[in-house]
Amino acid sequence: AGALAVQKKIDGLDLLDAVKRQGAALVDKLHERFGNHAHIGDIRGRGLFIGIELVKDRATKETFDPTHKLHARIKKHAFEGGLICYPGGGTADGARGDHILIAPPFIITDAQLDELVVKLAAAVETSLAEVSG
Repeated sequence: AGALAVQKKIDGLDLLDAVKRQGAALVDKLHERFGNHAHIGDIRGRGLFIGIELVKDRATKETFDPTHKLHARIKKHAFEGGLICYPGGGTADGARGDHILIAPPFIITDAQLDELVVKLAAAVETSLAEVSG
């Protein structure tokens, strides 16, 4: 009964269409902000579940030193800025590789998408500055 109620709510509010629309908008905004970033290897996902790969060298996909825990630094700074993201490490070979996942709610607005990208960019840049200098 609970699952059926959830499905009816999702259908009644056209949340799947919203997820498709806002997911495409989020990917576009992330590509606009990070598409040519020297340390972003890839941006990919489906709907509002988006992964962002962080690399030391974009051309070679060389990873950051795992002792830097770049993914955890980004999570920390994002959280301090009011954004929750999900960090992941060891994703290249079990030991090396950093990524973060973004999974905003189905009801996110256009303005909130913009806010998400601004907050994520600040967290990424602050974290990169820590491991670079």
